[in-house]
Amino acid sequence: MLAYLKEETSDFGLAVLLRQFKTLFPYLKLIAEANGLKDYFDQRVVEAYWLGNKLLDRVGPQNLYRNLTEEHQLKKKLELKNFTAIENKIEKGALPHHSFHVFNVWKRTGHLEEKHTLESMDECRVSWGLVQSCDGPFINVAYEPLYSDGRNLFLGRPVSKRIIRHLDSSGDIGDLKTGDVISIHWGVPCEKLTAREIANLKHYTNLSLALTNSPR
Repeated sequence: MLAYLKEETSDFGLAVLLRQFKTLFPYLKLIAEANGLKDYFDQRVVEAYWLGNKLLDRVGPQNLYRNLTEEHQLKKKLELKNFTAIENKIEKGALPHHSFHVFNVWKRTGHLEEKHTLESMDECRVSWGLVQSCDGPFINVAYEPLYSDGRNLFLGRPVSKRIIRHLDSSGDIGDLKTGDVISIHWGVPCEKLTAREIANLKHYTNLSLALTNSPR
């Protein structure tokens, strides 16, 4: 995959690699098919899953349920009470956004089948960070950490966090300036966000948190 990125190209081989992501790919397929898109890796589809956009709103609860049971096989992977809780969240308006899976499917169901911790959820969700300063490979951002009061999850007040960008990062990450807002995933700066993307990421993340905190 790094070679594809370096050459800025794609072909059938890249699609084969991406299909091996056991959690990611079924969601992309769901979003694309629900919106009548043949390309599961269409930029709009990928954006919908990671950041959020209107494509999510067209999926529908029945399609999401079938995807979680047939593609993700969550009925087999989770205890009955936990899957029942997810069914209830689907009825309440769950959407196939990355944050929904992180916050509400408490078990990581890709290649590593293990329970999420608060720390791993905070790292795994896509967060947004306001660039405060850049010092070579280091970026200092203000981001809202994930907290728990023992029952509910919520985002706290912004705190400072230092993350590292690699020398071969994309152009927008290499040219960051104070005041930019970036997306962060597992401590890696991903891309500079537009105002629309920031609003969508916050909106769909908050929807997922509200579902997480709703009565079980």
